Amino acid sequence: MAHAAGPAAPVIDDLLISDVTGQKLRNVGSVPADCTVGELIQGVLADMKLPRNDGAGRPLVYHARLEREGKALHGAQSVGDALQSGDKLVLTPNIEAGSCRERR
Repeated sequence: MAHAAGPAAPVIDDLLISDVTGQKLRNVGSVPADCTVGELIQGVLADMKLPRNDGAGRPLVYHARLEREGKALHGAQSVGDALQSGDKLVLTPNIEAGSCRERR
């Protein structure tokens, strides 16, 4: 399908995303620059077959670490502001803590 003439929306190409073990890898191309890092993460979780819950059923929240700079990215950051074409991200899970009841 042809698009209307005009400038193409900016994209970030050729991202390599891995899980924390490095055993699951996913190449992602042409991510819209206005997409958030959180949306990018959510978009690859199923493709990478990463669990949504830990062994006890608690939800996992994944965070991305940018290898080039060795820093964690915030889910609300735009892909265009945080990433460059060819970057590598490592996804690390965080367990969402549940409430604890006080024992008497």
